[in-house]
Amino acid sequence: MLTTRTLAATIAATAIVALTLTGCASGTAEATGTDGSVDAATATSVSAFGDLAALEDAANAEGALNVIALPRDWANYGAVLDLFAEKYPDITITESAPDGSSAEEIQAAQNLAGQDTAPDVFDLGLAVALANTDQFAPYQVATWSDIPDALKEESGLYVGDYGGYMAVGYDPDSVPAPTKLSDLLGADYKGKVAINGDPTQAGAAFAAVGMAAVQNKGSVDDFQAGIDFFGDLNAAGNLVKIDPTPATIASGETPVVFDWDYLNVGYGTQLAGERNWEVVVFPGTGYAGYYNQAINKDAPHPAAARLWQEFLYSDDAQNLWLAGGARPARADAMADAGTIDTKLFDALPTVPDTTVVPTAAQSEAAATLLGEKWAAAVQ
Repeated sequence: MLTTRTLAATIAATAIVALTLTGCASGTAEATGTDGSVDAATATSVSAFGDLAALEDAANAEGALNVIALPRDWANYGAVLDLFAEKYPDITITESAPDGSSAEEIQAAQNLAGQDTAPDVFDLGLAVALANTDQFAPYQVATWSDIPDALKEESGLYVGDYGGYMAVGYDPDSVPAPTKLSDLLGADYKGKVAINGDPTQAGAAFAAVGMAAVQNKGSVDDFQAGIDFFGDLNAAGNLVKIDPTPATIASGETPVVFDWDYLNVGYGTQLAGERNWEVVVFPGTGYAGYYNQAINKDAPHPAAARLWQEFLYSDDAQNLWLAGGARPARADAMADAGTIDTKLFDALPTVPDTTVVPTAAQSEAAATLLGEKWAAAVQ
């Protein structure tokens, strides 16, 4: 088994070589109001408040944080939310649309702009983040230097937080173990293969098409081979047009699921004793990706939004991602500092020798292509 540190470094190194981020210059927004108070909505780092304790005071005074599209069984988000609530009991967390897509997060912010129910923060796939930078407020967390350059927009408009490999989960009592992508086109998988969402809106589904592309003689430069694969899967009658959840897996509706490795592992853990569930990352070329954190520029609780970011990139929260089977953005720096949970770090799944991480330009091109071709391919 590859060590997880080597694995995380491979993902980061691949991204650093490939990814060219074009963002605004480092934030220089004025964070002080005319009365000398801190304007949290324009703060670009904790230094605008003076220190973390002052940011905590400002967030506690707001007393609320609105999050959106954070399923509690996704990458251990339940534990992340609960620890924040335990640490900051004066801040009431409102969890909206836990099963929403990245695109729906942005739509909610736009529809609720100016209202105190609007989301304060986002958790987004890269394609949606790239397309909506004008919705975000720049912010650099205190642990900014620990985050690989390839995983962050230079001013902090969006920042990678946790990631993994696109994998296939399956019920071994329902289907034979797939060993390669093309196996899923066989008759044994008729009416049994699901994808997590719509790839024009959801990051996990977008990545599933990307993985299919690189496993189907295509590349991250052109997702057409991935679209073609799902078109063939649909034509064979094997594609199930149901968004998979632990409930659909338990019921047998979705016995084969394309999803991130950490989510598929989580399904198996949640359904232990009820449904057998195996996870495979196909050999050859692996497709890796990170989800991104961002602050709503119109956040109704701007101090709490910034405190949430500081918390997510703390050692405690980064280790909680690990506990959920995901690879935290600060993994290598934490390993060097001796603050990572080494048992969890060393237990991450084996992955292919070759890993691809799409660049910003590749993600934008893929998103455009999916918008043009996906619906027709799977209708």
